[in-house]
Amino acid sequence: MSLLNEKKGMDMTTGKLLPKLLAFAVPLALSGVLQLLFNAVDLIVIGNFSKTPVISPAAVSSNNSLINLFVNVAIGVSLGVNVVMAQALGAGNREKAERTVHTSMLLSLVIGFAVMIIGTVGARQFLEWMQANPDVFDKAYTYLFIYFFGAPANIVYNFGAALLRAKGDTRRPLIYLTIAGIVNVLLNIFLVVVVDMDVAGVAVATVVSQYISAILVVVTLMREKGELRLIIKKLRFHKEELLHILRVGLPSGILSSFFSIANIIIQSAINTFPPAVITGNATGISIEAFIYTSMNAVAGTASTFSGQNFGAGKYKRIKRVMLECCLIEAIVGILLGGLFMLLRHKLASIYNADADVIRVAGERMMVILPFYFVCGVVEVLVGCMRGMNYTLMPPIASFLCVCVYRIVWVFTYFRAHRTTQALWVSYPISWIINFAVDLVMIIIVFRLVERKGAKDGESGESLITDE
Repeated sequence: MSLLNEKKGMDMTTGKLLPKLLAFAVPLALSGVLQLLFNAVDLIVIGNFSKTPVISPAAVSSNNSLINLFVNVAIGVSLGVNVVMAQALGAGNREKAERTVHTSMLLSLVIGFAVMIIGTVGARQFLEWMQANPDVFDKAYTYLFIYFFGAPANIVYNFGAALLRAKGDTRRPLIYLTIAGIVNVLLNIFLVVVVDMDVAGVAVATVVSQYISAILVVVTLMREKGELRLIIKKLRFHKEELLHILRVGLPSGILSSFFSIANIIIQSAINTFPPAVITGNATGISIEAFIYTSMNAVAGTASTFSGQNFGAGKYKRIKRVMLECCLIEAIVGILLGGLFMLLRHKLASIYNADADVIRVAGERMMVILPFYFVCGVVEVLVGCMRGMNYTLMPPIASFLCVCVYRIVWVFTYFRAHRTTQALWVSYPISWIINFAVDLVMIIIVFRLVERKGAKDGESGESLITDE
């Protein structure tokens, strides 16, 4: 009996594909946007109400790549949680689904507290390694130290949300982030404007908001009916599910760490510029991230749909998932990228009134956004391969085409041309190279899947036809 027809679930293995892709991706995108608002509101409030409107945002933003190094590894593992649960649901394996829930949530606690301890203990040393600008160092340390206390909540939420999304429930995670986001905004305004806590205030507001979202998702899982129900006394590691989660998710986590290491090196180079450039660069990143998150939701959709169909043995439907998700990705990236380029100065002025900050943010967006859709398409290809358990090749390709390439770029081209544009242009070039390599890989993967389909009795029909 299928597990996918229960309340608040979605059967991704049958029926019209495009409406289901959109129904899944839109709430997922909105959830990602709300998560981004945690950091965006930090920058907006601190940039408009701090007594040091250039220094304080620079202190907050100089930490982003370092925070991502730790948190994104864990979130990458949560993608493994999503795929393993989706495959269990697609296969109708209730026992595996139940074991995945309890293994996943215990793993989230272990990873969360490990990140908190490493982050708080090593915060000052990390900033020294990143060559943090002396003008912003003390404020950057204050923000980073407090922020890492929210790591357990951040990771627990993402693991719990990954479980819910595996069965198509993107609505409740969105609601919880909405609640947490509203609290974050109110606390930011109170702690910065009224209490005058500056960067410490935005850090505390973010941490509190993260714990609210985590508590809500845990309570939801505890009240679930059926295979997704979380029972605290049953928390334990089940070897088969743990290894499966790590096998699928750890490469994504490692890939995220590769990106973060490359971005840390780039951020270290940015830190050598004046504070206005650091803040302007961070403002551009924050604005661009809203587009990336929207595109990444489509990639997450491709991964989940591929996982369910792979678990159900419906290999032909997966290629259709990839093609339609790539089309959605291109439309979203091109339309939003064009809109944001037109409004670049107005958007940047929301974050900060300083003319230099606005100028730098606009310059960055004009380099990055014309090619941003390519990055999104790459994410879809990787998501489909992840859903089919091909998890090793994409991280290797990204490591070479993106991470190694950018690091080499910083120590060669940028060293000879020390401008911000010389740093920014490395991004679109790396995306184009990575797309070419991943396109070849996905063709190979689908040929392997086609052969598997032939062995399972699905030969003789095109992969793009529906069942």
